[in-house]
Amino acid sequence: MSTGALLGIALGAIIVLLLLVIKIQLSAFVSLLLVAAGTALATGISVGEIVPVLQKGMGNTLSSVMIIVGLGAMLGRTIEVGGGADALARRFTKVLGQKRVIAAVTAAAFVLGIPVFFDVGFIILAPIVFGFARVAKINPLKIALPVAGALLTVHVTLPPHPGPVAAAGITNADVGTMLMVGLPLTAITVAIGFFAAKMVKVEGIELLESPADQPIEVEVTEGAGSTSGKVVKESVEAVKERLENIGAGTVVLLILLPILQIMLGTVGNTVLKEGSTAQQWLGFLGSSSIALLTGVIVAYLVVGHKLGWSLQKRGSVLDSALPDVAVIVFVTGAGGVFANVLVESGIGKALSDALISLNMPIILAGFLISAALRASQGSATVAILTSAGLLAEPIAAAGYTDLQTVLVTIAIGFGGLGLSHINDSGFWIVTKYLGLTVKDGLKTWTVLSTVFGITGFLLTSGVFLLVS
Repeated sequence: MSTGALLGIALGAIIVLLLLVIKIQLSAFVSLLLVAAGTALATGISVGEIVPVLQKGMGNTLSSVMIIVGLGAMLGRTIEVGGGADALARRFTKVLGQKRVIAAVTAAAFVLGIPVFFDVGFIILAPIVFGFARVAKINPLKIALPVAGALLTVHVTLPPHPGPVAAAGITNADVGTMLMVGLPLTAITVAIGFFAAKMVKVEGIELLESPADQPIEVEVTEGAGSTSGKVVKESVEAVKERLENIGAGTVVLLILLPILQIMLGTVGNTVLKEGSTAQQWLGFLGSSSIALLTGVIVAYLVVGHKLGWSLQKRGSVLDSALPDVAVIVFVTGAGGVFANVLVESGIGKALSDALISLNMPIILAGFLISAALRASQGSATVAILTSAGLLAEPIAAAGYTDLQTVLVTIAIGFGGLGLSHINDSGFWIVTKYLGLTVKDGLKTWTVLSTVFGITGFLLTSGVFLLVS
């Protein structure tokens, strides 16, 4: 099949996917599977091979994503229920001073956002934002907008979040290197975005009633396990009244422990003799799965001990994290299915040839494709996965180093950061919890998220040019 025909099929597949998700509002999981199967048929993959191709894509993706996302969610939930967000915010404010409360809460959000998903992190931090705003006598938007930007920046670029992890699996980017490179890039992006947020005019915006003034509820399972126990709702405020919060230092250590462990493994693989016992052990201990497993066990022991949790309560808190990530895991797996079809059908190679003929840098193409998909269908994860699948073949053909591959993958993530608007669930979480109208949300959050995304891409592409 000709290059033009393959690219035409790819374009048609994406259009159909967007229609199914946006217009018909079909489940993203079902939509991705339908489009993947249809693309396989259209590109001439034999009927007998379609199901194995779909299964291979699902298996390859989930094998790299499921453990990391599950353990990351457990670590985040333990910190969340233990009052870690409040502890971080108050500690950073104490260190930086009341006059720097915006910077303090933004810094706390950045750290908290590494293991905690965007929507959960923002919902937990929103009441804290309003509380600090009342004390500092400033507009809550001045704190909330950079906080949301920090959380989303980490969510789309750094493991253990599902989009970056799955994209790394598709592009063969090293997760440890992704963390080492991504952390300073995201930190600088958030810092620049913090100053950009100051330029957003919020003085004339009248805020509507916000649920952030209401108690936040988290589901906790009481009983032997999530499948047999009783699910109850417990407010974070109630937890804080009954129990002493864990210290900010403890929270930071819990977050940094798996990160440092992963980085140590990456360094060991680089500097130690290939195949040596030391390299193998550091590779094992520094793998993302083992590092996060270590973090979860330590959190289970430390947080549970500090807060006086029973063994039953500790286990139920861990279990309560899994239902929330089930949809994310399924959508991520379906994205991997579509990505594998793009590779097996030859569409990836066709796109590679087209990019070469256009002389468009792959890193720019990755950002633009991801941004376009993000704007059109709303989900950052779907945008990142689809873009990674489209560019997997061009990236492999380009002969990039491990570092260059990581930078391209991060650029794809930054493409999924901006243009958050009415088709994005995150847009509604931000506007609802801040009491913004749709119009004001578009003028503030949509603009700022796009500034964050462009900033991150420019920084990433700058580093890419330096190492090329």
